[in-house]
Amino acid sequence: MSFLDIFSKKKKVQSTPQEAPKHWVKCEKCTSLMYFKEVQNQFKVCPKCEYHMKLNAFERVLLLSDEDSFVEYDSSLAPTDPLKFVDKKSYKKRVLEAEEKTGRTSSVLSGECTIMGMPIQLVCFEFAFMGGSMGSVEGEKIVRAVNRSIEKKQPLVIVSTSGGARMQESTYALLQMSKTAAAIKKLSSYNIPYISVLTDPTMGGVSASFAWLGDIILAEPEALIGFAGQRVIKQTIGADLPEGFQKSEFLLEHGLIDMIVKRSKMKKTIYDLLSYFSSQEQINEPVAVEELQEEPVQVDDEQESIEEEVVQEDNQEEIKEEPKEEIKEEVKEQEVQEEPKELEEPFSEEEKKWKDFKLKLKK
Repeated sequence: MSFLDIFSKKKKVQSTPQEAPKHWVKCEKCTSLMYFKEVQNQFKVCPKCEYHMKLNAFERVLLLSDEDSFVEYDSSLAPTDPLKFVDKKSYKKRVLEAEEKTGRTSSVLSGECTIMGMPIQLVCFEFAFMGGSMGSVEGEKIVRAVNRSIEKKQPLVIVSTSGGARMQESTYALLQMSKTAAAIKKLSSYNIPYISVLTDPTMGGVSASFAWLGDIILAEPEALIGFAGQRVIKQTIGADLPEGFQKSEFLLEHGLIDMIVKRSKMKKTIYDLLSYFSSQEQINEPVAVEELQEEPVQVDDEQESIEEEVVQEDNQEEIKEEPKEEIKEEVKEQEVQEEPKELEEPFSEEEKKWKDFKLKLKK
């Protein structure tokens, strides 16, 4: 650098607002400004109002899995355009834009990891990839995760955040609802636990299929969970909706989910639940036949003599009771024989006269 460069009038190139580092984060709920490292250290939970901000799929993996334990599967699967769908943009262009934005080929990140040393199959949705919508690739990844879970006898955990089925794939996307639900059903026949974690938002076809089929359904605080949007429901029923409708607290109050868990306690809670399931499986295991065979009990001579006396007394009582039964049977027979005699009654005088009259007529 020369001396003249110091006094040169060249303007420095400034970074654009998109390229500039965002050192301050504004909470969507309480609108307070916070230093970004403070928020990241709490996994994007507001330290002032505890509002849970959105996490991407990789951040979910870091939140739940042990360090360096996650191994991704099926990363090469990518969506196609079977319908040649075009609205404002073509489907292919939307997919390319989503890939550039997220660095992923689909809205699902699936793989294997450990939670506090326990191996599991983990599936996380990426909302930034076309709203976390479920297409044919996403359904296939979930089914493959179920198959690995059955093959390796590992629990399955799915973290959902989605707007529903992907409209650009039409019926192909809707078929994933029944496909994933049928795959989840297989887990119950193998006694493999499945925990579903619902985050903000979980809507549409995802909530109407595998997301509601968990053995345990967890949710984050104030997460939007439902099928249709509030505006559509309000127009359909023509009435105002209750306060907090479709929030996780409202669903817990009405029994649609099992627990609301804060993000800081999510990993420990999942581990405790899976540990309980594994302990129950050990208790319910069939016991070996050899264990059921009891050892012979040693009986003293005095006990044997006492048992013999008791048996003899029982036999005597049976012998004494036998003649009583015979007497009862004889009495019954006599009563039966006597009954017809009692029925035989002598004829009255009028009946005798009537019989005599009939005999005279015959003659």
